Amino acid sequence: MNRFSLSVSAGIARVTESAFAPYQSAVVRIGFSVTWLLFLLREFPHREELYGPDGPWNWELARQLIDSNGAFTALMWSDGRGWFEVVYALALLSSALLLLGWRTRAMSVLFMVGVLSLQNRSVFVGDGGDNVLHLMSVYLVFMRCGRVWSLDARRARREQEARARGERVTDRVGPVLWAVSGCALITVTVADRFHSEWTIPALLWAAWCVQGLWWAVGRLRKSTEPRILFDVIGNVLHNGALVVIMVEACLIYATAGWYKIQGSRWQDGTAVYYPLHLDYFSPWPMLADLLSASGTMVMIATYGTVIVQVAFPFTLSNRRLKNVLLAVMMTEHAVIAVVLGLPFFSLAMIATDAVFLPTPFLHRIGGWAVRARERLFSGDDGDGDGSGKAAPEPADEDAAPARVGFTA
Repeated sequence: MNRFSLSVSAGIARVTESAFAPYQSAVVRIGFSVTWLLFLLREFPHREELYGPDGPWNWELARQLIDSNGAFTALMWSDGRGWFEVVYALALLSSALLLLGWRTRAMSVLFMVGVLSLQNRSVFVGDGGDNVLHLMSVYLVFMRCGRVWSLDARRARREQEARARGERVTDRVGPVLWAVSGCALITVTVADRFHSEWTIPALLWAAWCVQGLWWAVGRLRKSTEPRILFDVIGNVLHNGALVVIMVEACLIYATAGWYKIQGSRWQDGTAVYYPLHLDYFSPWPMLADLLSASGTMVMIATYGTVIVQVAFPFTLSNRRLKNVLLAVMMTEHAVIAVVLGLPFFSLAMIATDAVFLPTPFLHRIGGWAVRARERLFSGDDGDGDGSGKAAPEPADEDAAPARVGFTA
C-alpha cells in the first residue's frame, strides 16, 4: 500500500511540476498554424466566395443555422464586407504570429477565434482536415506551446539574463494586448453579439481573466505560493490537452481503420485504386495511372493502410514499433497530399501525428535548424532555442516570474 501511495504521489508530482513534451507541443503549434496560414493564403483570391458575402451560403442562411446550432463565429456580428475583411486579416495575422511564437497565449486565443469564425460561417466548405484543425485550435488555448522554438522563448531567456545582471525588466506589450482584448470582449458582450452557446464566450472570458491574474501574480515579490499555484494549474491544463490530442489521434486512426475493414473494396484489396481515378482527386493523372498500374502495389497499399491504422493505437507501449508506424503514416499523408491533391488535410494529420514524435529526433532537428541558420547569419547567437538542449525555463506566453521551482 505504501508503495502504491508513493507511485501515485510521484505521478501527481510529475503531472503538476512540469509541462510535458515542450518540443512536441511546439511542433503541433507550428504545424497547425502553418496549415491554416497556407490555406488562408491559397484561398485569399476566393475568400469572399468561400466565407464572405459573395458565397452561395449567404449571411442570412448562416444566421439561421447559427441560431439553431449555437456555433461561435465572429462573422455573424456584422454582415458588412469591411468586417469580413477585418476578421480574415486577423486570422492571417494570428496564424503568422502563432507560427513565430510571439505572445503565444494571446495568439492561440485569436487563432481559435479565426478558425471557428471562418469555418462556422460556411460549414459546408472543407474536409476532414478542417475538422481536425477546428478541434486542435481549441486545444492549443490550453497548451504551453511556446516554451521552445518561439520568440517567447528567446524573450524569456533574454529577460532572465537581464535579471541576472541586476537589470529591471518591464513588459509593456502584454498589458496593452490584455487591455485591448478586454475592451473588445466587453463591447461584444454588452452589445449581445455572441449569438452562440456559452462555451466559447466563457472560454474567452476565462482566458482573459486568468491571463490578467497571471500577470498580477507574477509581480508579487514577497509571496511565491500564488505563483506556484498558477504554474501547477497551467501544467495540469497543458498535460491534459496533450493527452486529449493523443487520444483523439488514436480514435481517428482506430475508427477509420475499423470502418475500412467493413468495406468490401477494402476487403478485396482494391479500395486505393478508385480515388486515384476520380477527376476531383487527380491533380496528376499520369502519376495516378503509374501508381495504380500494378495490382500488387494497389493491394499492398490498401491492406497496409488498414493494418497501420488499426494497429497504431496498440503500438504506443512499444517505442520502436510506434516510431516505425508513425513514419509510415506521415509518409502516407505526404503521398496523399501530392497524389490526391489534399495538402491541407495531410498537413493537419501530420501536425496531429507530431505529438508522438520522439524527443531525441526533435532535438536533432532543432540542432540542424540552428546550424543552418548560423551558416546563413553568422552573427546570430542562436537565440531560437533549437539547439536540442533542455529548454531553460522559457516563459512562453506567460510572465517569467511565475516560473518558480519547476523545470521544463
